Amino acid sequence: MRSLRNDSQQARTDWLQLDQQLCFALYSTSLAMTKLYKPLLAPLGLTYPQYLALLVLWERDGLGVGELGERLFLDSGTLTPLLKRMESAGWLKRERDSADERRVVVKLTPQGRALRLKAKSVPLQLGQAMQCDLKDITSLTQRLQQLRTNLLDATAGDAAAAH
Repeated sequence: MRSLRNDSQQARTDWLQLDQQLCFALYSTSLAMTKLYKPLLAPLGLTYPQYLALLVLWERDGLGVGELGERLFLDSGTLTPLLKRMESAGWLKRERDSADERRVVVKLTPQGRALRLKAKSVPLQLGQAMQCDLKDITSLTQRLQQLRTNLLDATAGDAAAAH
């Protein structure tokens, strides 16, 4: 893998310009993606974070709150209010695990499961708006997932070195 070495092209690039920052490209793209989702999810009565939580629960219902938070990269301070609103809407129930009272399990209601069918058109609409074919979307998704893994590994290494 190439590093940022000082060759003639890179010597001419000012790496402290905003448009040269990968972090800003990811951040601004994330904002644009969330903005695109808003009108697609509004008819379902969902926010983007609620949609993400439902995606996880549609894959595997009955997860613990901690497992759901790990899957979504959300801490309990962010996830708990989200789940409370979703429970008030009637999409899920939070219950204490009978085997371990400390553990709270999240289960979809019939209404929450029914939203899956209503949401089936969302990825197609998103793909059309992105003007990318399925191969490009799949490749980009895999590259971003690998980047996320690399970044998490790097921050885990930094945390370990600090102790």
